[in-house]
Parts: sequence; C-alpha cells; structure tokens
Amino acid sequence: MTAIAVVAVGGNALTAADQDGTWTEIEANAAEMAGSLAALVRSGWQVAVVHGNGPQVGNLAMQQDALDHIVPPQPLHQLCAMTQGQLGSVLVRAIDRECSPGTATCVVTHVGIDPQDPAFDHPTKPIGPFLSRERADQLARERGWQVVEDSGRGYRRVVASPRPVKIIEMDAIRTLLQAGHVVLAAGGGGVAVALGPDGVMTGIDAVIDKDHAAAALATAVGASELYLLTGVDTVLLDFGTPDQRPAHRLTPEEAERHLADGQFPPGSMGPKITAALRFLDDGGHRVIITSARMLAAAAAGQPGAGTCIEPAHVTVGSAS
Repeated sequence: MTAIAVVAVGGNALTAADQDGTWTEIEANAAEMAGSLAALVRSGWQVAVVHGNGPQVGNLAMQQDALDHIVPPQPLHQLCAMTQGQLGSVLVRAIDRECSPGTATCVVTHVGIDPQDPAFDHPTKPIGPFLSRERADQLARERGWQVVEDSGRGYRRVVASPRPVKIIEMDAIRTLLQAGHVVLAAGGGGVAVALGPDGVMTGIDAVIDKDHAAAALATAVGASELYLLTGVDTVLLDFGTPDQRPAHRLTPEEAERHLADGQFPPGSMGPKITAALRFLDDGGHRVIITSARMLAAAAAGQPGAGTCIEPAHVTVGSAS
C-alpha cells in the first residue's frame, strides 16, 4: 500500500507578512505551493494537505466588524468554514494544474474540541494582519480583543486555540485518499465544534492550530510522515541572538528539551514542535519542518535541507 504523507501549509505561506492578502497574491502563493506538493505526489506518496488560515480568517473578521451596520456579522466558527472553502478552492485548482483535473478535492471539516479546554482562558493563536502597537491597542479597546507582539513583526489579535479531539469527517477523508486523491482537510485546523450527548455539533468560536490538526489527521489516516511547512527553511536555535544556528536533525528527546528550555515560543515554532512530538509519540516515523521551496529536497533526505525530527534508530523513509 502506498505510504501516506500529511502536509501542513501555514496560512502565512498563502498570505505573507509583507502582503495585503489580495486574491492575486493568494493565488500566486498557492501556485508555488502546489509545485512542491505535486513533486511529493509524483514521487509516489498519497498526500493529505492541512492549510492554516490565521491571516485570512483575521482579515475576514475585520471586514465583518467594519460592515456590522450593513450586514449581520458572522461568528468566528463560521468564518473558519468560509476560509476552508476559499483557500481549499484555490489550492485544489493549483494542485490540479500541476497534476490533472480532479486530482485534488477539499473536504470542509469539523473538528471536535473540549469546551473546557484551558486554551479558552489563555488565547495564543495569532490571526489577522500585523498591526502597529498604537493600532493594536486601539482595536483591543474598541472590540475587546486580546493582542500580543508576534515574533518582532508587529502586533496581532490572538484567540483561543483548543486541541483537536476528534475529526468528524474521518471516514470520508480515508476513502478519498484510498481512491488516489490529494485531499485537503481540516483547513484552518477545522471548524471547531462541541459534540453533545446526542452527537449534535455546536460551533465554537476558536481557531484550532493547523499543526495540531495535521498531527491528529496524520495519526488517524496512518501516515508515516508529517511535513510542517513554515516561512523558514529550517528550525533555528537561539533565534534572534548572536548564537542563532540551524538545527537540521533532532531526536524527539532533543526537541522536547529545547521546547522545555523556551527555544520555541507558543505563538510561532512551539505548536509545530509540540505537534511533531505528539505525532511521533503516536507511532509516526518522521517529521520535517521546512519551507515550501525546500520540501522536495527535505523529503528526499538531502543533507542540510529543512529540520528532520525522528528517533535516532529510524532511517530516512520513502513512499515505496
């Protein structure tokens, strides 16, 4: 049976920090991303893709607030559904151009969460554009937002990011993968829902971290490898200091130690490392953290390409 790889694409990869998030920018970024994803498909992998939506869902929320006297604003869980359809459509068409029409398909996915998750008391998920300190403080006062400084690039709104508990459309995702499709699922981490005793889903205002959703999806479909794509080619230790250096290979134990030492902040690299460790602990073989442009080289095990996290005894995998 063909091996499965799950690829998590950051929302910042579709709308870069220096971009406005126009339709043409998102489409061009998706086209570049699709080339890397198609290379994985051509090398023999079955591929599922989980995309982020932080910039897009935050921008959509600002549009909703600006028009609240003209049209009724929608809750955050509905905005997550909207961006799943929007970005899923863009990526499906980009992948199909690289492969063939009908190769990719998007499943609007609901993800069960625990309404008592402590994340609701400590929002950490940045969404929307980067703002100046003055503008961020103004919006925080006017709209009751919580804002934080994000990696030295400006200030952003943060919302609750609970852990995924159950991917509702799992059977459909497995069926589509087995049929040979590239499946886009749990976009933006999925639409957060609480499951009642009768199985009824209730939308919850939160943005699930797409890396944690990707790890959960990868475990559920039996993927052997998880690729977490971000804006840098490799994980950096002592980031932003004179001792900054790349970490091309890490064991889970080394990654966990660096995480405990505060090397990976919760608003940036932290969720990726935590998701990687969970996936490996649940039986996954290998995690690679890298940029889209380095994906093919890192997947092939090229030395110095990306950051590979795997147990010391594991050798570089392949799709066959």
